[in-house]
Amino acid sequence: MENRNIKRLLGLGLTTGLVLAACGNGGDSENTETTSEEAGSGEDFSIVMVTDIGGVDDGSFNQSAWEGMQAWGEENDKEVNQGYAYIQSNEDSEFVPNINQALNADFDLIYGIGYKLQPAMEEVANANPDQKFVIIDDVIEADNVASVLFKDHEAAFLAGVAAATTTETNHVGFVGGQKSAVIDRFEAGFLAGVYAVDPTITVDVQYAESFGDAAKGKQLAAAMYSNGADIIYHASGDTGNGVFTEARDRMNANPDQNLWVIGVDRDQTDEGVYDGGNLTLTSTLKGVGQVVQDMSNAAIDGTFAGGEVSNFGLAEDGVDLTEGNLSEEAWAAVEDYRQQIIDGTIVVPEDPAEVVAE
Repeated sequence: MENRNIKRLLGLGLTTGLVLAACGNGGDSENTETTSEEAGSGEDFSIVMVTDIGGVDDGSFNQSAWEGMQAWGEENDKEVNQGYAYIQSNEDSEFVPNINQALNADFDLIYGIGYKLQPAMEEVANANPDQKFVIIDDVIEADNVASVLFKDHEAAFLAGVAAATTTETNHVGFVGGQKSAVIDRFEAGFLAGVYAVDPTITVDVQYAESFGDAAKGKQLAAAMYSNGADIIYHASGDTGNGVFTEARDRMNANPDQNLWVIGVDRDQTDEGVYDGGNLTLTSTLKGVGQVVQDMSNAAIDGTFAGGEVSNFGLAEDGVDLTEGNLSEEAWAAVEDYRQQIIDGTIVVPEDPAEVVAE
C-alpha cells in the first residue's frame, strides 16, 4: 500500500544532503564565521541548532529539525553555513560548549533539540538574556527562551491502535531510548492504545538507555522477535536504526515471516525497505521541522514567543500517524480513535504507571 499524503505541518519530506556545520566540543568553528553580525533583519538573520545525541542523520528527531531548518533556509534564500547551520553533539558533556560555540558565532536564534539539552541551555540562556533560544521537548522559564512541547502520547496511542489491530501473534514490543518524562509519554500512549483495542495483547517494554546505540537497539529487537513479538514500536532516535536492521535481517532471511517496525518522529518508510518489500508498518509524526520554520520566522518579524510554552497535539496538527502499510481496517480504527482524542472523549495518559490492561 502506498503512503498517503500527510498534513503539510508534518510532511516536509526533504531529502537534501546533510552538511556538518561545526564540530562539537568547542571544535573548529570556521564554517560559522559567515553568519550575521547583527540581529533583526530577515536578510542578515541566522539560526543554528545544537543536536541531541544521534546527529542530523538519525532518521528521526534531529533529522526532522534539520529538515525544517533546510526548508526555512530555502524559504528565506539562505545558504547552509551562512544563514543556518547545526552543531552536532556526540555526548552530553558537549552541550554547554556547543551552545556557547553557537553564541560566540553570533547566530541570532539558537535551538536546543531535545530535553537532554535543557540544563545546558538554561545555564547559557540565563547568562545571556539578550540572546534568543528555543528548547524542544522541555521547558525553560526565561523571557529569552521559547519552550516547545509535543503531546507525543497522543500519536503513540494511535501507534498502539495500529499495532493491536495488525498483530498476528497478540504480542508486540516497545523499545525506548533513555527513561525520561518524554519517553514515558511515548510508552504510556502506546500501551494505552494497544490495550484500548485488546487488553489481552502482550507488550514487551525495553529501554536501551541511549539514543545513539544502534547495536543495543538491534539486540533488544532480536530478543523481542525471538520471543514472539511481530511488531515493535521504537522511540529511541538513532538506536531505532538497530531495530530496523534486525527486522530487515530477519525478513531477508525468511520472507515468510510477517514482522513490522513502527517508526517515530518522522515518516520512516525508507528505513523499512528490504529485499521483499517494506516492513515499516506506520510512523508517528512530530512537527519539529515546522516548529523550527515558524519560530525562526517569528523571530524575524518580531513575534518570537520568548517566555512562553507551546504544546502541540493531534488537535493542533502537531503530531499524527502515517497510514503507511496499515490495512483499511486498521486505518479506520486509527481514524476513529484519533477523533475521540481530538474531541476529548479519550484522554491519553502520560505516565506508564497509569496504564493498566483491564
